[in-house]
Formats: sequence, C-alpha cells, structure tokens
Amino acid sequence: MLMATLAAPTFLFSRTQLEGRSSISSNSHILDKRSSKRLHCQLKQCLMNGILSGEIQASHSSYASLLKECAKLSTLSETKALHTQIIKLGLSESNTILANHLVNAYVKCQSVSEARQVFDNIPQRNVVSWTAMISGYAQNGYNVEAIVLFCAMLEAGMKPNTFTLGSVLSATARRGDIEQGRLAHGYIIKTGFQWDACVGNALCTMFVKCGSMVSARQVFDKMPERNVISWTAMCTGYVESGDIGQAFNIFRLMQLSGIKPNQFTFTSVLSVCGCFSVGEPGKQIHACIIKTGFEQTVPVDNAILDMYAKCGKIEDARKMFDGMPKRNLVSWNAIIAGYSQAEDCLKETLKLLEEMQLAGMKPDLFTFASVLSSCATGVSLEQGKQIHLSTIKAGVESDVAVGSALITMYSKCGSIDDANRVFGHMIDRNVVSWTAMIIGYAQHGYAQEALACFQEMEQAGVKPNHITYIGVLSACSHAGLVDDGKNYFNSMTKDHGILPSMDHYACMVDLYGRAGRFNEAMGILKRMPFEPGALVWRTLLGACRIHGEMEAGKYAAEKLLELEPEDAATYVLLSNMYASAGRWSDAVNIRKMMRNNAIVKEPGQSWIEVKNKVHAFVARDGSHPQTEKIYAMLEKLRMQLKGAGYVPDTNFVLHDMEEELKESILWHHSERLAIAFGLISIPSGTPIRIVKNLRVCGDCHTATKFISKIVGREIVVRDANRFHHFKDGLCSCSDYW
Repeated sequence: MLMATLAAPTFLFSRTQLEGRSSISSNSHILDKRSSKRLHCQLKQCLMNGILSGEIQASHSSYASLLKECAKLSTLSETKALHTQIIKLGLSESNTILANHLVNAYVKCQSVSEARQVFDNIPQRNVVSWTAMISGYAQNGYNVEAIVLFCAMLEAGMKPNTFTLGSVLSATARRGDIEQGRLAHGYIIKTGFQWDACVGNALCTMFVKCGSMVSARQVFDKMPERNVISWTAMCTGYVESGDIGQAFNIFRLMQLSGIKPNQFTFTSVLSVCGCFSVGEPGKQIHACIIKTGFEQTVPVDNAILDMYAKCGKIEDARKMFDGMPKRNLVSWNAIIAGYSQAEDCLKETLKLLEEMQLAGMKPDLFTFASVLSSCATGVSLEQGKQIHLSTIKAGVESDVAVGSALITMYSKCGSIDDANRVFGHMIDRNVVSWTAMIIGYAQHGYAQEALACFQEMEQAGVKPNHITYIGVLSACSHAGLVDDGKNYFNSMTKDHGILPSMDHYACMVDLYGRAGRFNEAMGILKRMPFEPGALVWRTLLGACRIHGEMEAGKYAAEKLLELEPEDAATYVLLSNMYASAGRWSDAVNIRKMMRNNAIVKEPGQSWIEVKNKVHAFVARDGSHPQTEKIYAMLEKLRMQLKGAGYVPDTNFVLHDMEEELKESILWHHSERLAIAFGLISIPSGTPIRIVKNLRVCGDCHTATKFISKIVGREIVVRDANRFHHFKDGLCSCSDYW
C-alpha cells in the first residue's frame, strides 16, 4: 500500500509532506532504518518530479535539499533542470546558500565550467562559496586553477577555513610544486592554522607528494595532535622515498603512541617489505595484523600476498591466496606474478591463469605480461605463442607493456624473428620496448642490428636508460666491436648523463677480455669509482679462461673467492684453465679444495621443448624413455660427421685420460643428446631449440655446425652467455664467443 501511494502523482501530497521534514521525522520511530531511508529517497524523488514538472514551487530549503541529493548521486541532468527552475524564480542571485549548493552539485557532477559560471554570478560570496569552487577545481584535477582562485580569494579579503586550505594543499601536492607549497605553508603559519589537525595532515601529505621528507617531518614533529592519517602520511612518504628504516621506525612509533594502523598504513609498510624483498619484517607485520584483530580487507590481503610473492616466499603467498575469502583482479595478478618470477613454475602459472578465467576474472595487461615473463623464464616458445594469441583475442597485443613482454619472451625463447615482428607491429614504443629489442638482438649475436636499433631509438626521440646501454655494450662485446663499445661507453655519460654502474663496467671488462686486450681490461678495473664486485671479477676470469691468460685469471679467481668463497663456478673456471694449460696437478688440487669445502659443481644440463613438454638431459644420460632411439640417432650423426670431415677436439675434455674415452665423453654431451632427441621428435623444417645452463664447449660448437649442414635444419642453442644460430654449417656468432 505504501509503495502504491508513493508511486502516485506528486500533486496528491500536501505541501507539508513535500517541503518539510517534520512529517518524516515524526513517523520515523515506527520504521526501521532501511525503510526510513527508502521512504526519504522516494519522497525526494516525488518532490523532484513535482518541481521539474512545474507543478510545485518549492522553498529555498527544498531546492537546497534536492541539490544535495544531486551532488550525492552525481546526476548532472537533474542538477541542470533544477538550475533552470532556480533561475526562473530568480533565487540564485538573491540566495548565496542556494548558489553554493549549485556550485557543489555541478562540481560533484564533474561539470566544473558550469560550476564556475554559477560562482561568478554570486553577488555576495562567502567562505563557503570560495571553498566550494576551489575544492571543485582540486577534486577534478584543475590544480593550477584552484591555486589561482585561492590567491584571488585572499586578494578579495576573504579569510579561508580549514577546508579551503586542505583543498589548496591537495592541489599543490598533485602538481608537485614545492615552492607554491612553501608559500602556502608560510601563510598557514602566519594565520595560525598550523595547529589544526586537518591542516597539519594536509601539509604533511603535500610535502610528501612534493618529495620533501625533511619538511614533512618538521611539520609532523610540531603537530600537537597526530591521528592515523598523520602517521600513515609519513609512513607512505618514507616508503615512496625508499627509506625503509624510517618507514619501519614510524610504524613502530605509531604503535607505541597507541594509534591503531588502518588499511593504508598496513599496505604502505607491506609494500616496503615487498619492494626490498625483506620477508621476515613482512611476516612480523602480517602477525601484527592478526594479533591486533584488524579487520582485513581485500586491499590488505592483497598487500600481504604481494609482499610474500615479491620476497620469493611463494609457498606463503599461495597459502595467503588460498585462504582469502574474497579475491579481485589484483589478487590473481599478485599470485601469478609471484609464480612467474619463481623458478620452474611455468606449469603452475599457466594453471592459475586458467583458474582465473574459470572464476570469471578477465586477465588484464599485467596478467599477460607476467605469464609471458614466465614463458620466457621457462623457455617455452609454444606456450608463449598461445599466450600471444590470447593477447590478440583480448585486444591488448598493441599495448606497450604487453608488446615489450612479447619481445622479451620471443627473444629469450630463441625466436628473434618473431620478436622483431612484434616490435615492427607496435604502434607506440617506449624505452622498455626499444631496450627489449636491442637486448634481444645482442643476445642473439646480431650486433649491427642492435646498434642500428639504438640509433633509430635516439632518432625517434626516446631517451635510453642504463639498461639500454647494457644491451648496446653487450652487443659490441659479443661481436668484438671494441672501438664502438668504447665510444658508446663514453657517450653514455656525455650525451645522456647516465653514470656507469657495476654492470656497465662488467660489460667493458668483457669487451676487452673477449678481444684478449687484458691491459685495457685491467685499466678499466683500476679506474672504477668503486670496488669491483663479483660480477666484474667473474667476467674477467671467464675471458682469461678463453685466452688461457693464467696470471690475470689466477688474480681474478683469488678476488672472487674472497667475495664469494662458496661459488662453485670460480673453482671450476680456475680448474678448467689449469687443465687447458696441461697443469693437471693444479687442476686436481682445485678439485680437492672443492671436495674439502663441500662445494658441488652444477652439472651441465640441456633442455628441449617438444609438444609443450620440456625434456632435460645431462651428459651420457640414459634416463629418457627414448634413450635407445636417441643413441641410435647420435651414432648415425657421428658416422655422417666423420664422413664430412669432423675431427673431435679432445682438448675440451678437461680430464687426464685416454683419447678414445675423451671422444666418447665429447660425443655424449647433454646438448648433443638434446639435438638427437629433437631430430627424432620435431617435424622436418622446424628449427630445433636447445637451452644449456653452461657455456657451449668448443667441440660441441663445431659439431653442431656440421650437424646443421648435414641434416639441413636450423639449430638454435641458448647457453649461459648468448644464443647461437647454427645454419648451413655456420653460426651467428661467427665463432667469436
């Protein structure tokens, strides 16, 4: 009965019912809260219909009440209709309060220009008028206009209130204008507003957003009252500035002060733990959330999940994910990203993507980028191609982030042509996409293409970053372009203001070392502005191993063992260097040191993907289900290679034994087993792609060139340093690696 009455024409209601609130209030005791609210809204709608139809001439308070509803619901058409009625009655010019409501309603409807027209026509503006317009500008992103209007307000002799100042400080923060912020701060001190808690919070937030933590801390320390907003603003500021120590300190002091953190505090401090991969403090924060009985929300749960994932604690992340009562897109993306960064988790990443879609959640750009990253890490070209098709179906292939992830995936999976094709089809390119393509070319040994891509990038007006230069210098190193590498290294700082990092110096040591120019390599080491790290010494040792440079190699190994005494690779490189020089007793001594120190060498391993399944091989492997066929293919290849003139180079067997046994060991290296399996499993005409965890030995490199010519197949091998494309008896590295 009530609903039928409310649906009746508005003229059936008395003027008291339509304009006053007393009748609603007097009967509200017999209605529950929800029914009262519904009745109130229905009466408002009836009143609105009556006014808009011209059947009712309402009072100022009725128009004000309706404009509040319009502001709350952001209904522009009704606001305009009410405005028209108010103009007809001449109320906007004679009633400042009503005009202020109009300004606020237009602002909430994001119609700032119409709000300004109303504001300009108010004959007697008060502080509410100015604040409504300034706040409207600030809320809708018109930050300059908000500040300019505030200055006009002061010139008009109008004193602002705390809401005005909060809006101005908010606009200043969004602009990141520290000078304007300091001027506002000076005015606030002069007028005594600095003691107000809301203004103090706004000042802290403004200085934080402008990147001045010193000023923010000064304001914070002088605040007579601090609430959760004040503490959270400071905590967030230290997080964003990368000051992990102060962020945790503020969080601790906040708890000691008896202030209970809110979800924004927790998400800020958890993000610190994730960004800096500090799992233990993150666990403590998680325990604090549970201990304090904080009512966890989806954002807080997501922050905990993301923290565990970024800290590499994938089991804790999964436990958190599985226990979440509610999940959103951020939750799924966080767990997928966590698995995509973990080793050997491609299968789980793809399974999560499938579960996500079954749950009715649509993958976004971040989802696809994470899954593609997992395909790149797992070197799964076929899975990567399927995800590529999914990005096309989802209409996100042309996005810069997805395009960059596709380039990286194809490059790391050994298909540089597909990477180049994606790059060529990209409409927009940023520094990430250009860098991904340059690094892709460099890894595959296409130095000239990498350098040409870099020049094209500069011509396009895209500024390179430090990672771009790592790609450029690597390209020069892999191709022996020493002079070009020197020029690019010098131009990095001169032309782009990029100071060389440890990685850049390592590239230069590699550049000179591969070329056998050890005096210049040592010169780079001496000129470094900081102590050389393990990466630099390892790079030098690797170059010494290639050229048999004993003295420099021994010196590099000693430095490495000081920095990383348990690194097996150092012992192996040094032992191999001694063995190559025929110093068997020295090589044996190094091996003894490894055994005595319980240091285990990583076994050589090769992988090949066939029909979405990855097969792994070690030297002289007999565990594969098709071992018999693999060894039969190997024997067939051995006879064909022998007839083609291949002679095994037993110098690459770094053990003192009989020549015949050395030849047997060489012929059953892991990459040759993988190649043989590829030949019996992958259709003719399709490239065979192998991944090896160690550097390809010289004899395997020679043998693979012969195999590519005999079988007429392209063989792509990704070793620990780079890609080798074997085709028609040649390699893309031109035997310089």
